[in-house]
Amino acid sequence: MAISVGDKAPDFTLTTLGESGPELFTLSKNTGESNIVLLFVPMAFTGVCTEEFCAVSANMDEYDGLNAQVIGISGDNPFAQAAWAEKEGFGLKMLSDYEHEVTAAYGVAYEAFLPDKNLTMGGVPKRSAFIIDREGVIQYAESSDNPGQLPDFDAIKAKLGELA
Repeated sequence: MAISVGDKAPDFTLTTLGESGPELFTLSKNTGESNIVLLFVPMAFTGVCTEEFCAVSANMDEYDGLNAQVIGISGDNPFAQAAWAEKEGFGLKMLSDYEHEVTAAYGVAYEAFLPDKNLTMGGVPKRSAFIIDREGVIQYAESSDNPGQLPDFDAIKAKLGELA
């Protein structure tokens, strides 16, 4: 079951690729100063995921102005994520949920991803968005079974405006 508004955000530590190599990112160590927008996407180098992260990156000033840090999460390894971000030119922090543990903790895993296209991989994250406030509480939650449906970014920004 997906977590809901008002729930304490499940804490996690995931790997990202920093300038000097792999680094760990722990959610609880990054709450307090700004709100956090977590964007789960199915996988790197795919059309809709690329569209989503490019659009978010193009509007990063808006998120900064709303005192929000935007973080992308996928099950890809951090090296693939970094290659994808470099190729497409987006600049948000990417976290690797390679074991799909965070995806499961947030309740947004597919049992089988796109089985009609013979991609039956389990555990792949559904396209989902969460806002975590400075106290570590979920203030916005959205998840779609349709991997082609982008999150409601207007609603996300409106909620961030209320929290700013």
